[in-house]
Amino acid sequence: MANITLGGNAVKTSGNLPKIGTQLADFKLVDVDLTTKTLSDFKGSNLVLNIFPSVGTGICSASVRAFNKSAGELKNTKVLCISRDLPFTQKAFCAAEGLENVIMLSDFKNGDFGKTYGLIMINGGFDALLSRCVIIADKSGKIIYTEQVPEIAQEPNYQAALDALKKA
Repeated sequence: MANITLGGNAVKTSGNLPKIGTQLADFKLVDVDLTTKTLSDFKGSNLVLNIFPSVGTGICSASVRAFNKSAGELKNTKVLCISRDLPFTQKAFCAAEGLENVIMLSDFKNGDFGKTYGLIMINGGFDALLSRCVIIADKSGKIIYTEQVPEIAQEPNYQAALDALKKA
């Protein structure tokens, strides 16, 4: 379990981030068009998994915007923005913001992604939502970078994540 905070209050997650050097675990997430996406849909691309509680909050939406801006400059890289928001909400957000370089995916159906990756907050005001973190994998699916943001109201370290990608 990771120990993080939300507004300074202690929150626990259902597990720990996967270890650097291991392979991404397969997943089933729902795209904004309501199709199911799995890891194999992104085979052969470097992946940025930008994971957060809800696109309806300021820091979460800021992370989507920041990675959207960077994604256009990244070769052979897909940015997956993952939350438990409904796909309709994710689609509306991207349309309103004019975001086209990220892929919004939802773990709303059964939370299997959050369970598999150990990211579900299990207490506090965001109980049952995904914690804010970034996981980066190279085109073979090997994890090369992880960050569990210690305070939910804090943005991830975008530069460290992008620097990891440059080494991929």
